Amino acid sequence: MAGTDEEAVAAADDALYVLTAVLLTPAKFPSVLGDDYPEACAALGLPPLADGYGLVLGQDDEGARWTVVVDDVSLVAVAIAAWDCGMEHDLSPDERTVVTALPGWPLAVAVAAPNVPAPHDPGPDAADRPPLSPPDASVWGPAQRRLGADEIALQWAMWREQVDDSAFAAPGGPGEAADGTGETAEGSTEDGGQEGGDRGRQPGHSGVRRVLAEARAYVDSPPPLGRVRSSFAPGGARTLRADGPGWSLVARTDDIAFVLLDDEPGEVLPVGRGPELPGLLEALDKMAVRPL
Repeated sequence: MAGTDEEAVAAADDALYVLTAVLLTPAKFPSVLGDDYPEACAALGLPPLADGYGLVLGQDDEGARWTVVVDDVSLVAVAIAAWDCGMEHDLSPDERTVVTALPGWPLAVAVAAPNVPAPHDPGPDAADRPPLSPPDASVWGPAQRRLGADEIALQWAMWREQVDDSAFAAPGGPGEAADGTGETAEGSTEDGGQEGGDRGRQPGHSGVRRVLAEARAYVDSPPPLGRVRSSFAPGGARTLRADGPGWSLVARTDDIAFVLLDDEPGEVLPVGRGPELPGLLEALDKMAVRPL
């Protein structure tokens, strides 16, 4: 494989053992790459095409990691859907659909191709850019915050059952925060246990207030494409995902929300519905990008 566009297309005929694939579209993209679709594309040196891309992760016959970018999004989407259903599906992009081949993988991949050397980055003579690599799981930053939000969206029921709705009660009345915002927040650790100290129990967490204010601003002034996304949820609801500078929000339109902040490592802050959150979630859902 090679790093330039021309060489990447020619290299499509080389052996690539496909291990997995992901979509890079306005409605669905690897959140480790950025807070929105243009930012995610920029991380890979790609223009933010309206239709998006498919990212095919695999190894060459020497075991080197490669991420092949294709513009046939439907081809990759069908393969992913088949794999999610436990079905076998051969993903073999046509060389005419290959946009470029990037060294390394942007995501952690737990499997490897059989009968080739163990996964490793290509040598410097094989590519003209540093290899992609997944974020360091031992530190907390924007990528880890977004991955945490991904996990909450994926495991909503597990996280939701750890939240006691009575914790949202405030002196201002049922469901009303003491600071008048209409939402309350209670800090919790990454495993869902309650955080010690009074700070975690104070309604109207300043970081959450900032997030909600910035999310409301999105309704009046639309942010970059992909900052707000909406996907299926049970019972006719929608799962909302919004990101911004230093924060991520995950919510169900018929339930509460969770906030994660760059400056509060590993903490998950639940936000009660109150009188204002339902309207905010409805407005965000109307403007959100949705999968086709």
